Amino acid sequence: MGVNSNRVEDLPYHETTIRIPTEAMPPLEIHSVCLPPKQTTLQKLKHRLGEIFFPDNPLHRFKNQTWFTKLLLGLQFFFPIFQWGPEYNVKLLKSDIISGLTIASLAIPQGISYAKLASLPPIVGLYSSFVPPLIYSVLGSSRHLAVGPVSIASLVMGSMLSEAVSSTEEPILYLKLAFTATCFAGLFQASLGLLRLGFIIDFLSKATLIGFMAGASVIVILQQLKGLLGIVHFTTKMQFFSVMSSIFNHRGEWSWQTIVMGFIFLVFLFTTRHISKTKPKLFWVAAAAPLTSVIISTVLVFFLSSKNPHISVIGHLPKGLNPPSSNMLYFNGPFLALAIKTGIITGILSLTEGVAVGRTFAALKNYQVDGNKEMMAIGLMNICGSCSSCYVTTGSFSRSAVNYNAGAKTVVSNIIMASAVLVTLLFLMPLFYYTPNVILAAIIITAVSGLIDYQAAYRLWKVDKLDFLACMCSFFGVLFISVPLGLAIAVGVSIFKILLHVTRPNTMVLGNIPRTQTFQNLNRYREALRIPSFLILAVEAPIYFANTTYLQERILRWVREEEERIKASNESTLKCIILDMTAVTAIDTSGTDMMFELRKMLDKRSLQVRTIQVLP
Repeated sequence: MGVNSNRVEDLPYHETTIRIPTEAMPPLEIHSVCLPPKQTTLQKLKHRLGEIFFPDNPLHRFKNQTWFTKLLLGLQFFFPIFQWGPEYNVKLLKSDIISGLTIASLAIPQGISYAKLASLPPIVGLYSSFVPPLIYSVLGSSRHLAVGPVSIASLVMGSMLSEAVSSTEEPILYLKLAFTATCFAGLFQASLGLLRLGFIIDFLSKATLIGFMAGASVIVILQQLKGLLGIVHFTTKMQFFSVMSSIFNHRGEWSWQTIVMGFIFLVFLFTTRHISKTKPKLFWVAAAAPLTSVIISTVLVFFLSSKNPHISVIGHLPKGLNPPSSNMLYFNGPFLALAIKTGIITGILSLTEGVAVGRTFAALKNYQVDGNKEMMAIGLMNICGSCSSCYVTTGSFSRSAVNYNAGAKTVVSNIIMASAVLVTLLFLMPLFYYTPNVILAAIIITAVSGLIDYQAAYRLWKVDKLDFLACMCSFFGVLFISVPLGLAIAVGVSIFKILLHVTRPNTMVLGNIPRTQTFQNLNRYREALRIPSFLILAVEAPIYFANTTYLQERILRWVREEEERIKASNESTLKCIILDMTAVTAIDTSGTDMMFELRKMLDKRSLQVRTIQVLP
């Protein structure tokens, strides 16, 4: 055990050796602890900035290379397609074709459905499943990420824009704001990646995301009751009570034909999903189910349209490629702030989902995904998408899971999917005229119901009650207030938790494990023994201005409680307080001042204070 009075680089250095009497403990080894090598201020700043912004040292491959090699490495760094492209072969292509066509069967109906969820024309969902996947295939580093519209970002965009602009009364303005919000989402995402500020999205903890996703999913499901019940007039609000009151206030619009069809296809979709979950080799059953439902329901409505006109259909969808939309970007006017706010919020959500999904499947196949490069790829994808009639897109977990299970080897599967969407846009759009809206509602309900992870919430309750509280705050905030405010609550709770850990670090009393040199928490190790006349305290956090006052008060309280315990049990008088600083990774000037002040206060009470670092 090494013993020294402080661990700050430029303070006077003293070393003190103390002897701790323990029961049958082997002799302690005393090691001298010296200060780190001297560094200039510029060297310290350079090292610190490098640790903050470049923890992975992305430029290490460029060292000691020729200019030509550096050029090739640079192309591979910014365009991963140059890294795997030269090694691509027919065998990989076969796998990617199968997986690409499989996810296309899921992407086409989901694209149409999610566009309606965002209150956008259904064709925009197909546009968003064509251009963004092509861009990602050049810039993205994940082999299994399937790109396209996603439910949560669609919901948030629809709810935020609908609060100010009606998609039915002012469809052109609404479309302009959607494209502008997508542009700002892309700019925000690309900026985070370029400036290597990806750690910002880490403020959305897993616990808050579980609650947010569950709350948003419930709202999405309730909103889809409009299509499932055949209601024509429905609220655009996203609060629980508003949606429920709208459902029951329009009971006269319920259509039994629509309800029967919706119920049948819901059972079909949930059954296929259950089959794919229980038998992973049959993943294609759930993947093909949405498109199969669309085809069957369209044929049924086509033949029954004259007899049952009560089932609403999508109607006319224009054929052709994505029209340019750069002229529709809204950079001046009273709704610009709304477009920026919507873009940033949907950008954060889509970025969080895309990066998380990419890393999940990369871990399964033992390769790395560069988070900052993914942010730039997703950001540029959305910037280009906003100029080609697309709205916010990212990596979808459901489509990526199908892509992975279908045997995708590279991002070429996204190109195959985009090619299938292209064929649909050019030749197959008239076939969707009689597609009923109820089937789109059923597809959305099936997709988002998988985002309600009650098992994860139960694990949070068992492991960390504070995380569970954050999860529930996020869930009820989305459900009963609004989606944007629910997200704000989620971020706020996450930041509060960080501040709580920072300003209230953990401290504990240590005892010696008999016949060892090991000291452990007395509350967790029953065999640990107190050392007579010594109080050993461990501090498990950096010490700086935000927690110095708390630490001083907590240490003094430990001392007072120990003296009271000794007095009550007639043990040896307390003589020395030892602070185990092994877990203290940093200490600032406020921390050192606190330590000196604490020493003076305890010296007046005839108590010695020593700080130690336990070496492995």
